Amino acid sequence: MAATAPGDSSAQREAEAVILSSLSTKLGIDLGKRKFEVEGGWLEIDGVGGAPPTILVEVWAHLGKPKSAQKSKVMKDAFKLLYASSLLTRQGFPKPRLMLAFADKDAASHFRGDSWMAHALDAQGIECVVSALPSDVRASVLHAQKRQYR
Repeated sequence: MAATAPGDSSAQREAEAVILSSLSTKLGIDLGKRKFEVEGGWLEIDGVGGAPPTILVEVWAHLGKPKSAQKSKVMKDAFKLLYASSLLTRQGFPKPRLMLAFADKDAASHFRGDSWMAHALDAQGIECVVSALPSDVRASVLHAQKRQYR
């Protein structure tokens, strides 16, 4: 069996699927990846539900408090949600519900607390939710994060 590459993110992708599935059940709507065509290419949203879309979700399968670059990654995901929402409303669809889904409370804390980022997300109507991972998936993500740490 080959060793896992230090940067391999398969554990996080598996965790993202678990988080989306759990959120789908909680919300009573199927959430799945969807690509949106945009000028110059496309963008992909982790979880889109409804037809037309009534909910857009980006997932961050990280455990623990975020570091500076990770905070930027989450805010980039938030901006992607806002852009996808604007594309839909320009086509005449109602504004969808926007959510950032996190794997644990520590990962979400900065975006739900008293930081400027939390206030900015709230001002834009982006909800931050936590969907706890099963212990085996959590252990896999923790192991991957240790391996990926530089």
